[in-house]
Amino acid sequence: MAFGQVAGPPAGARQLEQLGALLADAGYQSFKEARHPLGLTQRQAAGKFTVGEADELIERLEAAAIVAEATGGDAGDAAPAAPPRTRPPGADRRTARRAASAGPASGGNERLAQQLTKVPQELIVAELERRGWCCIPPIADGPTDPRPDDCAPGAGDAPG
Repeated sequence: MAFGQVAGPPAGARQLEQLGALLADAGYQSFKEARHPLGLTQRQAAGKFTVGEADELIERLEAAAIVAEATGGDAGDAAPAAPPRTRPPGADRRTARRAASAGPASGGNERLAQQLTKVPQELIVAELERRGWCCIPPIADGPTDPRPDDCAPGAGDAPG
């Protein structure tokens, strides 16, 4: 692609209005103010998006609003971090080749899944958020609640 050309059709007025409203909800007054926290380019900070870029940013901002609502925080508190950098071309092929050469007998994924059960949830959540994911805790109530008794809702409310 030549320098200065964008990959795709420009975003429509409705998408830009929706982005503006979501940015305002997240505590930003303009695209320029949100540029670095959200990882926007100079072109995007000027309010110029392709349809795909606008869709992706809308999705990130809506997910952040859901997380903020679920945690009882402000939408600005859960503003989505800049997405992680994409991997260089061919990296996925190299990774796939390594996995294929390991073979099914290695049990790498099973072993890794077993090791993950020993990792505290807080560390997993922190790592996923560092990679740009939004993590929402499961809604659990009643006897299926996986938390220990001292972490259950209402624990510690009564003297004792």
